[in-house]
Amino acid sequence: MNAWQMQEAKARLSELVKCAESEGPQYITHHGHSVAVVVSQIMYDRLTGNARGLEALMQSSPLFDATDVQWDRDTSPTRDVSL
Repeated sequence: MNAWQMQEAKARLSELVKCAESEGPQYITHHGHSVAVVVSQIMYDRLTGNARGLEALMQSSPLFDATDVQWDRDTSPTRDVSL
């Protein structure tokens, strides 16, 4: 467990964030009590479920099981590019 006193965390924020990325959660204490935890973005996404893949995202759509969806298709001809 890596603990940082509040004053030290404020003074060395850049190092604190780098340690969270490379070593894992960093605990911030105030008067000897843990008051906050700094974690990397990757760990935060994993903990909050924000790291879903494309398949999971599409399956969570309200249209996932819909069978009556009409998709309009653009039938205009493609443009002619002459060199």
